[in-house]
Amino acid sequence: MDQPDNRKIIHIDMDAFYASVEQRDNADLQGKPVAVGGSRQRGVVAAASYEARQFGVRSAMASSIAIRKCPDLIFVKPRFDVYKAVSEQIRAIFAEYTPLIEPLSLDEAYLDVTHNLVDNPSATLIAQAIKARIKAVTGLTASAGVSYNKFLAKLASDYRKPDGLFVIKPNQGKSFVEQLEVGQFHGVGRVTAARMNELGIFTGLDLRQQREAFLVQHFGKAGLHYYSIAQAIDHRPVMPDRVRKSIGSETTFEQDLTDEVELYKSLAPLLESVWAYCEKTGVQGRTVTLKVKYADFQQITRSRTILSLIRDPNQLKQISFDLLASLIPTPKGIRLLGVSLSSLRTVSLNRGSQLALDL
Repeated sequence: MDQPDNRKIIHIDMDAFYASVEQRDNADLQGKPVAVGGSRQRGVVAAASYEARQFGVRSAMASSIAIRKCPDLIFVKPRFDVYKAVSEQIRAIFAEYTPLIEPLSLDEAYLDVTHNLVDNPSATLIAQAIKARIKAVTGLTASAGVSYNKFLAKLASDYRKPDGLFVIKPNQGKSFVEQLEVGQFHGVGRVTAARMNELGIFTGLDLRQQREAFLVQHFGKAGLHYYSIAQAIDHRPVMPDRVRKSIGSETTFEQDLTDEVELYKSLAPLLESVWAYCEKTGVQGRTVTLKVKYADFQQITRSRTILSLIRDPNQLKQISFDLLASLIPTPKGIRLLGVSLSSLRTVSLNRGSQLALDL
C-alpha cells in the first residue's frame, strides 16, 4: 500500500454547478446574478452564480436575505433531473482515468490517480486533462485540487476558483495549512471555528501548536482529526463505495428562542437544506432526529424511525414538526436547533417533489 505522501489525489469541484447549468441552458441568464432555489419568503438558495456571490449570496442562505443583498437576483427553479444527467457525464469522464472515484455529491468527487488508467505519472496533467474534457463535453468549468491527501486536495480546489487548478506538494503541506484561518478547513464549521477562536486558535499554525489531549478535551473525537490536519496529515483513502451515515443541518440563533411560531419557522429552512441534499444525491432515509441545545447548553435529541423510506419532503416536515411539538412549550430558551436524516439508502427520487413549509 502506498505511503500517504506517495498518493496522488485529485479533488474536482464543479463551479457553481446548478447555477452554471442554468446559465448554460438559458442565454438570458448568462452574466447575471442567478440563484437556484425557491424565491418565497422561507425559500432557501441551493446554488448561486458567481455574479450573485459578488453580492454575498451563498448556498443555504434564506431567499429573503439573498434578495436583500442582491435586489436584481434571478431565482430559477431547480431541475435535478438535468443536474443528475450532467453529473453522470462528468462521472463517466472520471472513469476514463481511474476506477477510484469517491463522489461527495453531484458536483464534486475525489479521485485517486496514484495508479491510473492512462499511465500518466503526473496527477497535475491528469487534472488538466479532466478539466478540459469536462469543458468540451458539458460546456462547464471545474476547479481541481491536487495533493497527496484528501484534506489538502479539497483545500487546493477551493484556492483558485472558478476554473482553477492548484497543486500542494508534499513539502508544501504544512506551510500551506499554517497560513489558513481555521474556518477555511473543510469540516470546521462556523460554530466550531468560533469555539476555536475563543481558545485563541485562529490559524492552522495556532491549531498545530495545541496538544492532542487539549483538542480532544474541547472537541471530543473530532479533536483527533483537527490535530492531524493541522500537521497536514490525512490518511483517509479514496472510497469508491462511500456511504454517508446521516444528512443534517443545524443553526445557532443570535438570540435564544422560546416562541412556538418562531421555532417552527426556524426549522423550515433546515428541512429544505436536508431535502435539497436528498435531491442532490438520490439518498433517502428512515430515521429523523431533532437536536435541541438550550440556553444553558443542555443538549437533547428526539428521534423517530419509520418502516419505509421517507420519499415525500412533506413527510420529513411532518415528522420533524411532531418531534418539535413534543418539546413545546419549552422550559427554557433554545439556542440551537438541528435536524438530521439517517438509516440512509440511495434510491431514485421523484424530482418533482417540493417542500411546502408555509405554516
